[in-house]
Amino acid sequence: MRFAYSVKQKMKIAMLLFCIMACTLLIRFLEDKSVKSMNESFVSMYNDRLIPATDLFYVAENAYLKMSVFEDALYGPDQLFNAATLKSKLNNLNVSIDSLINKYGKTFLVTKEKEQLEELKKGLTSTVKVEDRILEIATNKGINEARALYNSEGRSSSTKTIKKLSELMSIQKQIGEELIKDSAFMVSGNQLYSTFQVVLAIVIGILIVGIVFTSNVVKISNDKFNLN
Repeated sequence: MRFAYSVKQKMKIAMLLFCIMACTLLIRFLEDKSVKSMNESFVSMYNDRLIPATDLFYVAENAYLKMSVFEDALYGPDQLFNAATLKSKLNNLNVSIDSLINKYGKTFLVTKEKEQLEELKKGLTSTVKVEDRILEIATNKGINEARALYNSEGRSSSTKTIKKLSELMSIQKQIGEELIKDSAFMVSGNQLYSTFQVVLAIVIGILIVGIVFTSNVVKISNDKFNLN
């Protein structure tokens, strides 16, 4: 009977140790998965949000600069206007904008961003075509005709393009905020796992102490029985 009880107690302890091992492995797996997800989230936030947001800022800066350069040349003294010089400046800015847009397009984009990016590209292309027409008219028909076309089409085309760019930057902000919320959720998950480990350790410790205490009581009882 004493042998059977000893085996039974050992089996209980073995089961508890097995539970500890299983729970520890499970928690470790969940923590590793959570840490991996957090790392991917931070990498994505840097590569797909922070860097592209900076690129979009430079696109906006170049778009405003191009608009400023165009208006300064177009509305400056007539004798200082030079279509070839203006076209060269605009081409340099367009190359910079296209390079930044192509770089941005290679990052991870949600569906809404892809749609907005296509609209932005169309707007940029449309603006360049209007600018080329204005320069052509300035060369062939004179600066006053060019100013009239810019007032009717050029300025509004540039403004619409900048507006589309602002909308795309707004989407970037929304997606970034969602990533931050996801990261905060994963951090709270890790805290939950840690709390569960502490509770589990306390419960297992209490059970083991209870088993040892019961084992000692039974041993004392058996010793008294043998003395009698």
